[in-house]
Amino acid sequence: MSTRNKLLAGSFIGAAFSMMLVGASLAADTTIKLGNTAPYSGPASAYGTIARAEAAYFQMLNDQGGINGRKIDFLSLDDAYSPSKTVEQTRRLVEQDEVLAVFSSVGTAPNISVQKYLNIKHVPQIFVSSGATRWNDPKQFPWTVGFNPTYELEGKLYAQYVLKTKPDAKIAVIIPDEDAGKDYLRGFKEGLGEHVDQLVSSTTYLTSDPTIDSQMVTMRESGADVFFAEATPKFAAQAIKKAGSMGWKPLIILPSVSNSVSAVLEPAGIENTVGVVTGLYLKDPNDARWADDPGVKDFLAWMKKYQPNASTGDLFNVQGYTVAQVMEAVLRNCKDDLSRENIIKQSTTLKALALPLLLPGITVHNDPSDVTAIHQIQMARFDGKSWVLFGDVLGDK
Repeated sequence: MSTRNKLLAGSFIGAAFSMMLVGASLAADTTIKLGNTAPYSGPASAYGTIARAEAAYFQMLNDQGGINGRKIDFLSLDDAYSPSKTVEQTRRLVEQDEVLAVFSSVGTAPNISVQKYLNIKHVPQIFVSSGATRWNDPKQFPWTVGFNPTYELEGKLYAQYVLKTKPDAKIAVIIPDEDAGKDYLRGFKEGLGEHVDQLVSSTTYLTSDPTIDSQMVTMRESGADVFFAEATPKFAAQAIKKAGSMGWKPLIILPSVSNSVSAVLEPAGIENTVGVVTGLYLKDPNDARWADDPGVKDFLAWMKKYQPNASTGDLFNVQGYTVAQVMEAVLRNCKDDLSRENIIKQSTTLKALALPLLLPGITVHNDPSDVTAIHQIQMARFDGKSWVLFGDVLGDK
């Protein structure tokens, strides 16, 4: 039986553990209790970095006195990216720990498994760490709020980029056999429009698969010269490394959920990654253009103090830091009304919230009819050291 993982902000979060009890819970009138699930173990464990960064950010806030006089009690439980485990852990957070809200739980399939439950219980499921379109359905799921740009939008923008830069491209795509992959593919096909016949190979994988070697051979044999590797970090790294070992040199596109330098590009072999493109909405702290950026300097100082063993090249740390800042803004806006209804109200009325690690021109902006927090990306190309931005900010806002 699994043990309980309680990450109480204000404690040190180590990189090697999956579940640990730190500190004691404080009285309800002095705390704000938030919970989430994340894969600290299993095939998508790279995403556990997001929740560790969130816990470390809340630790910093608590060291500064908390929010409106209350400390944040953040409970993050390992679900190993397994929907059945997500259900078990989420029920524990709601029914035993009585969290105020479920914040930034990781993954599409895991969050789908608890979306109806949380909405029936009227528990905010906010800033979901996934870009599935279903997080932007306030009529059916009024207690759910997405964070990432939707996968449909992102896929559409990548397809438009391909047509603009390689109009005669032959394209191969791999996706996970789940809702996230289907959203990406739907958007990508929409972006191709009448050029959809240029998609010469489309294949899938299961998160439980050990490798995607056979799919990679199939896509290479299709003659594709563009490869959209829409995969979680483990499989995105495998895809790039396998392409290199086969001598297949297409233009490789990575999704925003798998563009971490330390979690994807380094394991793939840096020599195989030069020229890979992706969409960013966050600053890469290792990009020389941000060397004098005050927000990046603050982030690096925070990393040194609160996450000394974590990688500044892992953009999942940047994401966790940034989404925690959005949560901070929501809680401050709630003032003394920490009802679940007000949490949702403040989470869905964010107006042009500019944050230090969002790219210039990109803000958090939503309303009760369109609740997704981020709506824009900018294309970037990896030069062997960092992501180098190019082109304009793209999106639907």
